[in-house]
Formats: sequence, structure tokens, C-alpha cells
Amino acid sequence: MASNLIIRKLLSNKEQGLKNVSNVFRSVSEYGSTCPCHGIRQGLCKGSSSLNNVNNNNKSVSTTTTTSSVTPLIFDMKSSTSSSSSSSIITNTNIINNNNYNNLGRYSSTATVQPDYDYAFEVSAANIRFGKGVTREVGQDLKALNAKYVCVFTDPNLVALGNSSPVWTVCESLKNNGINFVLYDKVCIEPTDHSFKDAIQFVKQHERPFDAFVAVGGGSTMDTAKAANLYTTYPTDNFLEYVNAPIGLGRPIPGPLKPLIAIPTTAGTGSEATGVAVFHLVDMNAKTGISNRKLKPTLGIVDPDNTRTMPRTVAIASGFDQLCHALESFTAIPFNRRSPRPASPSLRPSYQGSNPVADIWALQSLELIHKYLPLAVEDPSNDEARAQVMLGATFAGIGIENAGVHLCHGMSYAVSGMVRDYKPEGYNTDKPMIPHGLSVVLHAPAVFNFTGISNPQRHLHCAKLMGADITNVRDEDSGRVLSDQIRKIMRRLDVPDGLTAVGYNHNDIPALVTGTLPQHRVTKLSPRPVGAEELTKLFEDSMTIY
Repeated sequence: MASNLIIRKLLSNKEQGLKNVSNVFRSVSEYGSTCPCHGIRQGLCKGSSSLNNVNNNNKSVSTTTTTSSVTPLIFDMKSSTSSSSSSSIITNTNIINNNNYNNLGRYSSTATVQPDYDYAFEVSAANIRFGKGVTREVGQDLKALNAKYVCVFTDPNLVALGNSSPVWTVCESLKNNGINFVLYDKVCIEPTDHSFKDAIQFVKQHERPFDAFVAVGGGSTMDTAKAANLYTTYPTDNFLEYVNAPIGLGRPIPGPLKPLIAIPTTAGTGSEATGVAVFHLVDMNAKTGISNRKLKPTLGIVDPDNTRTMPRTVAIASGFDQLCHALESFTAIPFNRRSPRPASPSLRPSYQGSNPVADIWALQSLELIHKYLPLAVEDPSNDEARAQVMLGATFAGIGIENAGVHLCHGMSYAVSGMVRDYKPEGYNTDKPMIPHGLSVVLHAPAVFNFTGISNPQRHLHCAKLMGADITNVRDEDSGRVLSDQIRKIMRRLDVPDGLTAVGYNHNDIPALVTGTLPQHRVTKLSPRPVGAEELTKLFEDSMTIY
């Protein structure tokens, strides 16, 4: 009887099963197994039988590979009873063929083999608790960690909200659970190395060492707490020691850090799920950061109640940061095209390139942000929309923690660092600044128009999730179609019209290019290689958007 039920179930899912088989082959084609003759991905080997099978007959699916050292991870969350708004989550939609390879020379099957490509990806799991009102649980979490003395980080804007602030909720929870704490409320929005050092010194000056840290705020607060935790746990005379190369020395973090609980009050940075802390290096007038999995918070408490007081412009900027996290991690160079191969597993970067696991988080985030960000911005009382945007931000954070970002973020650092006199509405700041998410998304239309040809099907899949009709769209138009969808949501939410709207002009482009070139950690993940010439064109195309 049970066997009959199983057979009927399999027959009813026949079409979906065939799709899954196709998806398995597609994932192997991009990420898949290695050829025995060169030790590289089969799709790059002229002698690979699986590549020949695809090129000779794209209508047939071969499930035979010469080796299978990597088992692709395929997840399909669409059932036969799902609603029309649901979407099949796939790891790759591109069947490799000669035409796709020859669109970009470095993907050609005749290209010189580079033996130092990486061959593995590593998944870094984030500890996340999501739910309305979960901020009240933080005291119990710290008690369970046996923390007796805690430093709470936040910014003055949240403190000024009084007893309606998430900071108040955190402090009450700590008091109720007998946790002694000290409040540091001088976090700088869009932090600098100077503001990081101020926070580090604040922690150092207390004779009694802190057992744990809590960050209540946006990405700036969470990143500041990460830096304070690092530099007080493993002090160094050279601040640049842990900062990403080539700006810093890029030294690995020697060991585990103290517990850090991150409680975001914005929806976009995803910092509660990442081992990254970003700041502006004043002396070099450049934005850079520290990236190491050990920086990742012990727990991220994601509470939709905490975004109720978020100003409209903050919601827009942080939401577009999330959008670009999802798009960039999904379209980044595949992990097995990244070089150099690390000398040891401990040196494998978290920004390792797109991979099947990170893809899942990126695509789910993209769906949520496209559907709910406009609703949450236009009606802040829409609790469901705000909750879904916040959840999507965490999804995207997990995605970039395991894949990375590329050109939108790489170009944004120079734009944020060289700001002259732009002061955005809704940000209580006495200095010029360009919010991080805004500096990122201003490049998105130009960037994805440029990268589209590297993998048309991936870009078209993103465009479809953002509402585009991709029927009969040519591969060479994939970047334009995705860029058009990005422009639509930017225009709907009144994002400034390009770099000119935030104070830049064409004379600034050489300096912007110079500021972007050192951002190797992210720019090297671009699916198309970029140098000064390509960056110049991208900045030119970003001067105006609409």
C-alpha cells in the first residue's frame, strides 16, 4: 500500500523531477566535477565528454561525468501546490555552450589553464533568531553565556528615542537578568578608523574586562562592535594589521573572539550574519574593511519591531544595499574560477565567489526585497512588509558571507570616501556623507549592464524575479533587461539620479577609478575582469541613471 502511494506521488511530480535532473546537470556544468586530464572544471576542458555532449546536442541531458569529486547541491522549494508568487530556487540556469564561452575570452575552452584556481567552497553558518519581540530575550542569552559584564554599543540617534528605542528594550532585558553593563553610545554613522579607535579605547579603559558585547543599531554599530572586540582581544600596535590587503596587511585573526550579539535596527546591511567590518580610512581617504569569519557575531537577533522608527531615507538606502548584496553574490565569479588557491584551508576567504549554497540565500533575498521593499517604504505601518524586508536582509547577509560582492560595492567605497558636501535627508549627521547603500546602488544599472554577458541566464533569472518578461530576450540584452528592472524600483523610491546628484562630475572619474583599483577583495570577484579603462566607463555610465 505504501509503495502505491509513493509511486503515485512520483508520477504526480514527474515534470518537477525532470526539472530537477536538468538542474543537477546544469549545476555540474558550472560548478561541477573535475576532468582527469587537467584537474580543472570539466566545462573548461576541451577533452571533457560532458562538455562535448552539451555542445553537440543541447536538447539532450547527459548525466555521465568523468569524475564526481563535487556533489552539486540542488534545492527546489517549489511544489506542485505552490502559489504563483512562489519561485523555483535553482543553483544555475545556464547550459554551457561554445557561444556562451566565446562571448568572453577568459571563459573560452581554448584559454590557458590556470592551475591555481580554487577547487572548494566553505559554508559559514550564521546563528540567527528571527521574530517579533525577540529583542527581549537578549538578557537570557547573555546569562546562558555566563556573561557578567557587558559592553552595549549603539548610536546617539537611537538613545534619543528614549523608552521607545530598541536600546531601552535591551537595557531592560539585561537588568532583568542580572547582567551588569556599560553603554557606549558614540558610534559614528559611516564609521572611520578614528571612530573605531575611539570605541576600542573606550573598551580598553575599563579595568574590569568585558565578558561579551552587544551591538544595537545599523551596520555602523555592528561593525564598530566587531572592531572593538577584535582589537581588544588581540591588541596590535599597527591598526592596519587586520585590515584587508592591499590597503592593510590582511593578517588572519589569531583565534576566537568574545561573544558578540548583534541586534540590527535597519534592514539591509546583513552585518549580523557576516564577518566583515567596513570603515573609512581617513589618511588615505579610502573606504576599506576587515574581513574574517571569526568576526561574525555569535548570535544575530532579528526583530521586525526594531525597524519601526527607521526614517524613510534610511530604509531606502539600507534596502538597496540588500538588493545589491543579493545580485552581486549571485552573479559573482564562481568559486572555482577564483585564484589564487589558498595555501591552507584557514586562508580561504569568506568572499570566495558564487556557489550553490550562497545562491539559495541570494535568490530568496532578491524575491523578498523586490516584493516588499516598496511596500515597507511607502507604508511603514505595514508590519508584514517590514518583517519580510528585514528577513531578506539577513538572507542576503548570509549569501555575501559565503560568496561575496563585486563591482557595485567596490566602486562605492571611493564614492563614499571622497564625498564633498552631500548630506542626505533623514540622517542626523553634522558632516557630509553618502549612505553606504546609496553609494552602492548608484552603480548597479551600469554594473549589471556590463556583467550581463558573463552569464546571461543568471542575469535574466534575476530580472525575472524582479518582474521582467524574459521571453525571447537575447543573451546580449540580458544585462540591459536586469538594469532596467533595477532602474524601475530606484525611480519608484526616488533614488537620486546618479553620481551627479550626490556632488560628482566627470572630472572626478580619474580619482574615483584610483580609489577603486585597490579594492581587490571585491573587484576580483567580478564575473568580467576590470581595469582602469572598464572602471572609467562604468563611472561615466553612473553619472546619471534615468
